[in-house]
Amino acid sequence: MVRGAVLIALAALFGALAWSGHVLALPVAFAFPALWASARSRIVAAFVSAAYFLAASRGLPQGVANFYGSDLGPGLLLWFAASLSFVAVHTALWTKRPGWGRAMRFGLAAALMAVPPFGIVGWAHPLTAAGVLFPGWGWWGLAAAAASLIAMTTKAWPAAAIALASFWLWSAASWATPSVPDGFRGVDLGMGQSLGRDNSLERQRDLIATVMRTAGQGGEIVVLPESALGFWTPSVERLWRESLSGSGVSLIAGAAVINPQGYDNVLVEISADDASILYRERMPVPVSMWQPWRGWLGQDGGARAHLFANPVVEFAGRRIAPLICYEQLVVWPVLQSMLYGPEGIVAVGNGWWTTGTSIVAIQNASTIAWARLFGRPLVTAFNR
Repeated sequence: MVRGAVLIALAALFGALAWSGHVLALPVAFAFPALWASARSRIVAAFVSAAYFLAASRGLPQGVANFYGSDLGPGLLLWFAASLSFVAVHTALWTKRPGWGRAMRFGLAAALMAVPPFGIVGWAHPLTAAGVLFPGWGWWGLAAAAASLIAMTTKAWPAAAIALASFWLWSAASWATPSVPDGFRGVDLGMGQSLGRDNSLERQRDLIATVMRTAGQGGEIVVLPESALGFWTPSVERLWRESLSGSGVSLIAGAAVINPQGYDNVLVEISADDASILYRERMPVPVSMWQPWRGWLGQDGGARAHLFANPVVEFAGRRIAPLICYEQLVVWPVLQSMLYGPEGIVAVGNGWWTTGTSIVAIQNASTIAWARLFGRPLVTAFNR
């Protein structure tokens, strides 16, 4: 009884520490498989899994309350609902028999939580820490991290923990943030929930002035956050192209494209000569944006998920991996993009609803870790 309570408490503690928004804290998540394997019953394993996930995603109730302007009730319900996949997978695959059989079961659980359908809510995945432990190792670093996670469920976990701590200390001592792609400059905004909802000419002109100021500070390619332009229409396109005429500046910015079934959350590219949709989001935020049950019920609305489409895009003669908001919290979008050898990562978000939480910091930490793992330059743009 006491042992189980201690394991549960440690799982919550390590989940909170690992996902505090500090990139160098991510490797604390590697303690989770050892705690899971130390459970002496399936019910304790379930509570250990729940404690880790709920602590890691603790900002969700407040974020939901901010988004919907409600009390914490709906957020708490969604928080627990989101944990069900993680808890169910790790509970179903737990076994009381020690050894490599249990280790392989954890490996299977980790794999399932990294890809759809379970990976759609595969937050707080320990593999995200691979870039902190093995920066620049690429796919070999991912493999080393996966092997280390599995080893943490065996009797060899003390040796594995010592080895991981050594890599961690070495990495922390020489840590450097990813470089920014040449010519790119990201713009962080503080426009709150009005961004993307205020489609007035005045707002567009304010954004144009911001882009021109940013370009004047260096950087011929400016990146604005998710939803920055609001609805993408011919009038908005014409205004921006005319405003960029003669400047030599190109823009990547978030927008929404309305279609008969709902809308696409996109990135658009704009220059004086041309404008087009650059990227359609693969995984919008479930429930608040992506609502697949509407289609099942014959209803329209919600953001479309383009799941495995456009993992990389061509822009200014370069191959880049775009990640919009929620895609930075789960594993498979960035790994799918890396299969295509992008030259850089462009990560944007609109986090006004995360006020009072560490969600945006966790997104940034995750993206930085992936960029460091694969040695790719990174440019970010967020609204708060």
